[in-house]
Amino acid sequence: MSQAVIGENSEVIFHFSIKLEDGSAADSTKVHNKPAKLRMGDGSLTENFEKCLLGLAAGDSKSFALEPEDAFGQPNPDNIYYVDRSKFGADTPAEVGNIIAFTQPDGTELPGLVREVQGDSVTIDFNHPLAGQRLTFEVDILEVTG
Repeated sequence: MSQAVIGENSEVIFHFSIKLEDGSAADSTKVHNKPAKLRMGDGSLTENFEKCLLGLAAGDSKSFALEPEDAFGQPNPDNIYYVDRSKFGADTPAEVGNIIAFTQPDGTELPGLVREVQGDSVTIDFNHPLAGQRLTFEVDILEVTG
């Protein structure tokens, strides 16, 4: 019986590591041994990222570089917000570098990075922290179905 390879509607379980251009690790599912699971074509990955996975099978490993547009996109100036400092407290101080979860109207939480604090204005960046960066992904395919 031939082994299933990743196709357009496959369900895939895999480990991945993300490395920055300087070679440092930004993220890895191996740290907590919790592999990622996705269905190809469900929109959770960019089209070019998915193209890099097509044809791989369980046991395969691959490394590929993605431009920002194919990874987490370019930073969007519309994702920068200015929030009044009074909205912050002792449990969530407005300090540059802090990542704070903000509750959205639908109840989901969105992390924002405090970029700047000037007087009563706090600049919050809701862009993905890896937006605008060229990244190298290393994948280890564990299971392919469908």
